[in-house]
Parts: sequence; structure tokens; C-alpha cells
Amino acid sequence: MSGVVNRFLSNATNRIDAKGRVSVPASFRSVLADRGVQELYCLQDFIYPAISVGGPDLLDRYERQIATVDPFSPEANRMSLLVHGGGVYMRLDAEGRLMVTDFIRDFTGIDTEVTFVGRSDHFQLWRPQAFHEAQAAAREGRFGHRPT
Repeated sequence: MSGVVNRFLSNATNRIDAKGRVSVPASFRSVLADRGVQELYCLQDFIYPAISVGGPDLLDRYERQIATVDPFSPEANRMSLLVHGGGVYMRLDAEGRLMVTDFIRDFTGIDTEVTFVGRSDHFQLWRPQAFHEAQAAAREGRFGHRPT
């Protein structure tokens, strides 16, 4: 498959079913399959009320960053608290659904719907309104200083 396809792009909002599961968008499942990802690493975002979801390479990337500093330093400890203490492994079920656990709900405020947001090498789970507000703020910050 071409390298263009194996990125997480765009966004989609899906309802959580009565058993607490949400269908991951087909395009995102295709990227996971293309990358051979079976086990998902889920991490509380460092800035936004969102959960970042990727393969083991996402955890590896953060651990390589931690390894660049003294392991006994306050910085390494802070990074580990975020990367390890704020992370869990999850799997999709046979139908491509993800269980929306308390780990996800408590951090994001997600209730009945999940907005899936592509972030190139990973995707995020957002409460729909929070995503729209953050995207509008990012657009305003990026384009808000243009002459009218």
C-alpha cells in the first residue's frame, strides 16, 4: 500500500453503543491494519482533553525522548508520570470497536459520542464539542492576525 494512505487524517464522530463501545472509523482501521498494529497504546494528551491512540511505536517515541535525559532527573520523572502513568494498552474487538472505558471518559468528558481526530501517525478521541472548540481556537490562533 502507498505511504500516502497510512496516515490518520480527517475526523469523524460516532455514537457509543449501549455496551460502551464505539466503532473506529473504517479509514482509521485501515491505517492500523496497514501498519500491522494489533495492540493500541492510549495516552492522555499533554495539552488537550483528548486520548491519543497509536501503536507501540507511539510509546517507543516517547520512551526514546525520556531516555535522552538523566533517568533520575525531575524531567524524566515528570515525563514518565505522563507517558506511563497516563497510558494504557487497549485492543479493538472483532468488529473494530473500542471500549470507551472510565480511563477515557474521566479524562475527556466523553459521554454519548466520540470524535476521532487524525493526527498523522496516531489519532485522538475527543468529546465532540471540545474538539470543535479546540479546532476553532487553533484556526483563530493561526489565521486570526490576517488583515480583514
